[in-house]
Amino acid sequence: MAKAAESSGEPGTTSPRPLFAGLSDISISQDIPVEGEITIPMRSHIREFDSSTLNESVQNTIMRDLKAVGKKFMHVLYPRKSNTLLRDWDLWGPLILCVTLALMLQRSSVDSEKDGGPQFAEVFVIVWFGAVTITLNSKLLGGNISFFQSLCVLGYCILPLTVAMLVCRLVLLAEQGPINFMVRLFVVIVMFAWSIVASTAFLADSQPPNRKALAIYPVFLFYFVISWMILTFTPQ
Repeated sequence: MAKAAESSGEPGTTSPRPLFAGLSDISISQDIPVEGEITIPMRSHIREFDSSTLNESVQNTIMRDLKAVGKKFMHVLYPRKSNTLLRDWDLWGPLILCVTLALMLQRSSVDSEKDGGPQFAEVFVIVWFGAVTITLNSKLLGGNISFFQSLCVLGYCILPLTVAMLVCRLVLLAEQGPINFMVRLFVVIVMFAWSIVASTAFLADSQPPNRKALAIYPVFLFYFVISWMILTFTPQ
């Protein structure tokens, strides 16, 4: 009677089964090999090792950076719409150009009253302060360009004016006169226009369509001041 009472429980209930009850019924065939080795693919590690610059020599690092700067110089000399300066920005090129331009505009005499060139610090401050001001203006106008990207573009586009300064220094080696001034004026105007075209080719698309003129106008003034410094420079 006790067994009948126990079996006469509710029809919907079943006794719980053990958690690993079904594992005892599984048998592994002896013909299936279960041994093996766990291998880690080395291709990803090789790629990470190749892309790392921590193990390369200083010479390779310098040459790689110089090649990158040279490619950006070519983009400025042949201005076209490209994101190279914006994507792979650096400040090595602008620093080299700024120092070179400041050295060529350096006063060659001790007496500042008898010299027509600005001091090194004056050129350095004017270039970098102007570039920072234009960058802040671009950000306030709603431009979708970062601070250092704008500094990179403005600095690299000084290259035509640096070339103009080099040509003017060579022209000034000859006897000064009206023809000398006209040659320098022509070179400075051409390189000034080149800098404007090159900078706008990279920065125009980063500004809102209805505010491009407000963003380009400070760029015009920035390169105009540098061009005026080059044109009015006279040696001792």
